[in-house]
Amino acid sequence: MSNLEKTFVDELPLAAKIEAMLFVSSEPVAISQLATALDVSTSVVERGLKELDASYLPRGLRVQRNAGRVQLTTAPDLAPLVEKFLGLEAVSHLSRAALETLAIIAYQQPVTRPQVDAIRGVNSDAMMKGLLSKGLVMESGRTEGPGRPILYSTTPEFLQHFGLSSIAELPPLAIAEDERKHDELLKG
Repeated sequence: MSNLEKTFVDELPLAAKIEAMLFVSSEPVAISQLATALDVSTSVVERGLKELDASYLPRGLRVQRNAGRVQLTTAPDLAPLVEKFLGLEAVSHLSRAALETLAIIAYQQPVTRPQVDAIRGVNSDAMMKGLLSKGLVMESGRTEGPGRPILYSTTPEFLQHFGLSSIAELPPLAIAEDERKHDELLKG
């Protein structure tokens, strides 16, 4: 790289440099990897990501976060337009049972299938297989308990499917009225 090119690159805003790296990456990138490539701290990269994300609000891209990794995605609101442009079939709809299973995994992750079964009150094998095949959940490890059951977590595709930038954007769980009354009785 010539001195002129190096000067130009050095003068670019941090957000532009991060954007270029995310644009060419085919998969989510660890924030630490961006920091190493830019020779800055992860907190500096976080500031650059926030700036980049804010610049995308009136545009068609978003910065998606999942498990300490980031990637560029299209804005969820534009999914129908992008699907039409690419000639893709409409996103498959999830059954109520699949949504129930997915919600349990999203809020309890990482979670085992027996834990999901205990919450649902029914066997979740078929639902888990379906969610795995759709790429909405993934195996994320094993517990240390007897039999070492598989742990399941949501994927970046889950976030994209539901138009979320990170798991933190999930709405808070509503506490059932009976639980709230029970908690109030215990407190008072």
